[in-house]
Amino acid sequence: MTTRDDRTPRRTPDGTPRPVPRLLDALHRFNAAHPWDHNARYHPWLLRQLPRRFGSALDVGCGSGDLVRLLARRARAVRGVDADADIVALARESTPAAAPVAYTVADASRGLPAGPYDVITCVAVLHHLPFAETLARFRRELAPGGTLVVVGCARASGAVDQVLGLTAVALNPLLGWVKNRGRPAPRPPASMTARTRDPEMTFAEISRAARRLLPGARLRRRLFWRYTLLWRAPAGPEGPAGQ
Repeated sequence: MTTRDDRTPRRTPDGTPRPVPRLLDALHRFNAAHPWDHNARYHPWLLRQLPRRFGSALDVGCGSGDLVRLLARRARAVRGVDADADIVALARESTPAAAPVAYTVADASRGLPAGPYDVITCVAVLHHLPFAETLARFRRELAPGGTLVVVGCARASGAVDQVLGLTAVALNPLLGWVKNRGRPAPRPPASMTARTRDPEMTFAEISRAARRLLPGARLRRRLFWRYTLLWRAPAGPEGPAGQ
């Protein structure tokens, strides 16, 4: 299979290294030495979308449990779900025994622990799952008045995505340097060890499908190759969840 390196020679005809591949290699090495969690950057924003106190929460694709532990500060009960048994074991080890938290090893594409939940969160996982089926499942498991918050990944397409992508490329090493206090990290954070997959849907496709399934959903492109989706289920006769 032809790779990018095969298509773009690294040297000019006289043997001089081409500056752009050399610069990209240096940037890649710097980023690898100064990793930081793009998903965790959106945890504060995510928490601002939620009530100060609520009953139950489900975090789909919980990974090492960082967000689960944040949700547990506000919720009576939080369940984290992930298909990776090893990362779930790490999440359990990292969570205080007294926290109102339970972890389940499960494939979210085959179903979720039965709700209803006042809050459902899903960070950088939705592109691993059947999009429409998963959003419909979230809608069914969300309590009346409950809140769904997704931080997702979309396939870049168009000028806006290119501008955001170039901005992120420029900012990424700076933030990596700051968050690592100018020192190379011995290893990436545990939250960055999950398997990855390139997204197939563009932001426009995601927006159209989400608004069909979740009327009133609010979606927005974000920096660092992310988008956000916020949806509140219609309130039941007893008022919004978490009140």
